[in-house]
Amino acid sequence: MALGAVKFDLPKRIKLAQGLWLLYWLAVMGGILIFSMGLFFKIELRKRSEMMDNNESHFVPNLLILVGLAACSINAFGGKVCHDSLDSAKFSKWKPMMKNYLCGCFAFSIILFIMALLCFLMQISLHFALAEGLKNGMKYYKDTDTPGRCYMKRTLDMTQIEFRCCGNNNFRDWFEIQWVSNRYLDFNNDEVKDRITSNVEGKYLMDSVPFSCCNPGSPRPCIQHHLTNNSAHYDYDHHTEELNIWTRGCREALVSYYGGMMNSIGALVLLVMVLQAADMVGLKYLTTSLETLTNPENPESESEGWLLEKSVKETVSDVLQNIKSLGKKNQVEGAEVAASSS
Repeated sequence: MALGAVKFDLPKRIKLAQGLWLLYWLAVMGGILIFSMGLFFKIELRKRSEMMDNNESHFVPNLLILVGLAACSINAFGGKVCHDSLDSAKFSKWKPMMKNYLCGCFAFSIILFIMALLCFLMQISLHFALAEGLKNGMKYYKDTDTPGRCYMKRTLDMTQIEFRCCGNNNFRDWFEIQWVSNRYLDFNNDEVKDRITSNVEGKYLMDSVPFSCCNPGSPRPCIQHHLTNNSAHYDYDHHTEELNIWTRGCREALVSYYGGMMNSIGALVLLVMVLQAADMVGLKYLTTSLETLTNPENPESESEGWLLEKSVKETVSDVLQNIKSLGKKNQVEGAEVAASSS
């Protein structure tokens, strides 16, 4: 007995074809959005690739671009089939390939589900890539004369301004590295000498942050130097006063930004997968209802559509049987080749 059998007449078939045509083109629009968001995500990652520890982060946006293009092509073809299904002459040329097309749609739906999972799981790897990349980027902040690192200062400053953040985990990360180049230090100055000699690695460390950490919304002029020295500023206590620099770390800010983007893309991919599944079910009903017309010469005659020609158990049993017979056939062919060669 057929699974999910439904009786159809001509008006029902027309409504089904028209509804499927609309759903297919909605899925095409979803594919365009996936492609666009994948491209936008790739551009955003490339903007800050210097601050990421690996290039694997581009794997997901590249897949999104390919999946978006595939979704457009597959669903545009399905829309064309639904449009031609109202004309038996036009539909006859698509009929032989419907089984393979539906199998392809099922496989593509699985790919979409995996793609959505990758979008959600990528945030974990992105977190570690940014943690190490920002740490290294801050070390190279001062190397404006070194080839390959000369734009790191600009990249970090623009990131801190745009995302209203400071440092890797927080602003205190700047206290642990020398972010002022030696070319801008007066080594004859006693204070500079003291700071360098007091550090075991011979670095010029200070409780200061770059200007890009300053919060322009603060009513007080920015205090970016001697942040932990209360006596260096009038009416100032860094323990109790709200600092006029950004206290949020850039890793948290960037993970939040990219994470929100990936959650949106993942939700969009799942939506396209649902549309794909609905189209696949509807197209199965449409094709079977056209194949079972009681009078093929009369398009107004009634017909029956279904999801599976047999029950689920019988269908699974037939598939397993076909796989076994295919395996036996390959074994026999292999044995015949071996015998002929010997």
